[in-house]
Amino acid sequence: MKTLLVAGARPNFMKIAPVYHEAANYPEIECKLVHTGQHYDYEMSQSFFEDLEIPEPHFFLDAGSGSHAVQTAKIMVAFEQVCKEERPNLVMVVGDVNSTLACSIVAKKMQIEVAHIEAGLRSFDLSMPEEINRMVTDSIADLFFVTEQSGVKNLLRDGKPMERIHFVGNVMVDNLFRQVRKLDNGGGVSLSIQSIKPKEGDYIFLTLHRPSNVDEREKLSEIAGVLNEIAIEKPIFFPVHPRTKKMLEVHGISLSDRITILPPLGFKESLCLWKDAALVITDSGGLQEETTALGVPCLTLRENTERPVTIEMGTNILAGTNRDSIIKAYYQSRLGRTAAARVPPKWDGHASERIWEILKDLVR
Repeated sequence: MKTLLVAGARPNFMKIAPVYHEAANYPEIECKLVHTGQHYDYEMSQSFFEDLEIPEPHFFLDAGSGSHAVQTAKIMVAFEQVCKEERPNLVMVVGDVNSTLACSIVAKKMQIEVAHIEAGLRSFDLSMPEEINRMVTDSIADLFFVTEQSGVKNLLRDGKPMERIHFVGNVMVDNLFRQVRKLDNGGGVSLSIQSIKPKEGDYIFLTLHRPSNVDEREKLSEIAGVLNEIAIEKPIFFPVHPRTKKMLEVHGISLSDRITILPPLGFKESLCLWKDAALVITDSGGLQEETTALGVPCLTLRENTERPVTIEMGTNILAGTNRDSIIKAYYQSRLGRTAAARVPPKWDGHASERIWEILKDLVR
């Protein structure tokens, strides 16, 4: 069975890496990596793929920048050619980026089966482009690999047959545990981040990039103001996304001297810093899951989340995006309200194994 694994953004590669590793245990399965080039802000160097222990992608589609429509169209045209040449039996997509949507549509129109990893997640907020991508991808996919029980419920509500839905756990956590083991075994000693990382973990790690948080001056100014307040109590380390950096400069918004501005970090350097933090503040989807898996308190600067299990069982608190709600959530995290947090079921580092155990039967 020939399978194309599609990734379009850095976090996607964290998710497909363990799937690619596990495929090597099945000689009857041929896996090839497709990088759509959607994440054009960061250069993915050879060391990036070496860190994940995967080869450079077999196909690079060079989608680059553009509106959602332009980017999606570029990916569809390029991916169609790959499918014509390769004639895969299965296309596997992950997450909720434009690449996920684009490649699913192309595959289905070419009568190629589609498997969606992280299927069924919903924020129920149609102002989020990712929500539209999730909904459309799930509407046409053939196999659904689910990270949490809410995904199963959402897919059943949408009329998907139970036999096509597989609760396998979280492939992001597979990669996370693998990388933590490497750091614990001395893999983090030479990282440049070690020179500024406090020996004690009484600091905050911050990421902020979502357009709804950074594009408008009023909203970004309010968030920056409350971060400056929090920084009085605990220093903050902030690897700045290019989009956020640009908007801070355009709007003339200043951050406290207690907030250490860093360039975008590689996965290992980022992990080395946040895994020992007292608190993570983020508007990312993946960090909500990763912090829950490692038991690190997390505040999510959003009004909703498509990963409710991180709140129901994990260390995540939905903080909203205004000053009062963020301050309230911050003090809630200090009071230890996440002390009873647990790691969700099947977030054990073996999701990829479960996926291929299910898929191998398709070969027979």
